[in-house]
Amino acid sequence: MASLHILETLPTQNAAYDKCVSSAESTHAEPVPNPAESSNSSAEHVLIRVWLPDRPGALGLVASRIGAMRGDIVGIDVLETGEGVAVDEFAVNIPDAEMIPILIREIEEVDGVSVEEVRSVGVFPDPRVDALNSAATICEATSIPDLWLRLATHTMKEFSADWSVVIDDQEILASCGDSPAHAVLDAYVAGIRSSQLVTAGAAGPSDLAIAVLPNSSVVLLLGRDGHTFRQRERLQLLALARIAASMVPLLR
Repeated sequence: MASLHILETLPTQNAAYDKCVSSAESTHAEPVPNPAESSNSSAEHVLIRVWLPDRPGALGLVASRIGAMRGDIVGIDVLETGEGVAVDEFAVNIPDAEMIPILIREIEEVDGVSVEEVRSVGVFPDPRVDALNSAATICEATSIPDLWLRLATHTMKEFSADWSVVIDDQEILASCGDSPAHAVLDAYVAGIRSSQLVTAGAAGPSDLAIAVLPNSSVVLLLGRDGHTFRQRERLQLLALARIAASMVPLLR
């Protein structure tokens, strides 16, 4: 399995949020608090996404390699499993960013293990808390246009996406970030409707996450370059779409 190492600093999305728009009215979602930053503020905070054999002991071997390099593991997120392989993301504090290339080599000394990417972040995400915050924000919508804007804004933030769009047939209901041209979005939606695996969250392009709202023609699209969407993220997005769909009758 070939390794793909991506070393980057996760950019701030404030500029992208400035481009969040609703088709029906100008409304702004309430901000959601960021997770608390690690108490070790002098350390470099990195997210290390690793492919490893889905067998007993493999996770411990990777963790021991990280510890041997003075890495402090503060969280592990299981993103995907299947066909004997797991994709896990480690939240790690390390003393210095210059250690990252050596840390990657050390991790890949474990048999069958490959590092997919490494990202430096200012604050570690907490997928469980982030999901609950997004769900709460969606449920606080005061109108249907507000609902669509909240859905676009907060899923983009939660999944560190480059852009998000809520679209109904060929009408863009809300968008955030630098989304593709309208014709490209229409092509995405047409492709979605032809694949049950995609609509179920079991498959999809690596840089695109899709959620069709139940009993609706509304579709939520998220785009993220250089940072593959994994199955857990796709299923989490579907859950948020179900919550948004349940709000529609209450806001009519």
